[in-house]
Amino acid sequence: MTERTLILLRHAKAADPDDYATDIERPLAPRGRRDAAAAGAWLKEQDLRPEAVLCSPAVRTRQTLAELGLDAPVVYEHRIYTGPALDTLELIQQTAASVATLLLVGHNPTISDLSNELYSASLDSTGLSTSGLAVHRFEGTWASLTRAPLAAAHTARA
Repeated sequence: MTERTLILLRHAKAADPDDYATDIERPLAPRGRRDAAAAGAWLKEQDLRPEAVLCSPAVRTRQTLAELGLDAPVVYEHRIYTGPALDTLELIQQTAASVATLLLVGHNPTISDLSNELYSASLDSTGLSTSGLAVHRFEGTWASLTRAPLAAAHTARA
């Protein structure tokens, strides 16, 4: 069996929602840009190099992804923005068999709910903080993914 790694990343700190007409347009705050870059550095330190990325189309998730400094094909999927966790899991299950490491960049509560769905009680009751990462590993295919132990968790701060 092939070992798979799923990296769940909650977007970095966003700008104040009162300053934008719609939620999907909210960019990262300056601190968010720094923290997203710190998340990218942590991924490199851990030798976690995604071969594919699923990302919400929201401005703040796209900017978080850009600050990571990765070089992997990206699919922007609106269902990651709207949730729920089980819809996002269905997207993950469609990942190509050739991909061993997948990164998903999304929002709470969906991203924390998904991590908890994969490994019961893997996160505390508040879930992932902004720039929070949950790394899950499992043996098998993406299509068969229903459970995956939490291998690491980290909150990136610059």
